[in-house]
Amino acid sequence: MYVACSTLCFAQHPLDEALKTIREMNFTKADLAIHEDGPHLKPSDLTGDLTKIVQKLKATNVAFAAIHARFAALDGADIRKQFRGVCRLARLLTVPVVSVLAAPKDGDVDADVARLQDWVEIAQTEGVILTVETNSTTLTAEPAGAIELCKRVPGLGLTLDPSYYIAGERGPVDFDKLYPYVRHVRLRDSASKPDAFQVRVGLGELEYGKLVTHLDRCRYDRALTVDVRAVPNDEYPVEPEVRKLKYLLESLV
Repeated sequence: MYVACSTLCFAQHPLDEALKTIREMNFTKADLAIHEDGPHLKPSDLTGDLTKIVQKLKATNVAFAAIHARFAALDGADIRKQFRGVCRLARLLTVPVVSVLAAPKDGDVDADVARLQDWVEIAQTEGVILTVETNSTTLTAEPAGAIELCKRVPGLGLTLDPSYYIAGERGPVDFDKLYPYVRHVRLRDSASKPDAFQVRVGLGELEYGKLVTHLDRCRYDRALTVDVRAVPNDEYPVEPEVRKLKYLLESLV
């Protein structure tokens, strides 16, 4: 295992500056967010010739652990084309994992299984592992739903984001059964109460040592991504929190 950093940690800066900061903080790799509503690259940018984009990203001298993709819609011909572009970019940058969202939690499971089966085939054609994120707004809101998708879609893995199983009014949800399916991890500190999806490092309830132990037992050898986001009204600066979580995770791996 090694520690990476999400480009969304520095979303207030242009992408090249965000990657420069990640490099200067001595992260091994970056987790590249490509969101249609995001501040940096967008999936709709990737449907044509990728040469200039690849050259620009390689010029930053930062390696990438994963791509975190969000699209304007769940499916459709244009979205499928954009997804193929994301996977092609991953191949050109030798990125092993692309993560996407599952359908909304009240969505059609069978339809999403069909979509994800198609997307796994596209990803595998480019030599990439496809994962769905654990997210409280999607079919992965409960661990059982996440496991069902992985079982019904051969080749599909999970990007584990424990915050969605810790924060909120319902209290913590046990996600120990997910570890065998995990192919990527994104982390921040969280507490089991409303409006505590992200708290200062050390004030939350995520048991980092337990998480790393479980991953190690499943022979997980990929990234632990620091994914601390800027908070409204500058309640606390992001960079010191990113650095604290980096040092904490490095002490465990």
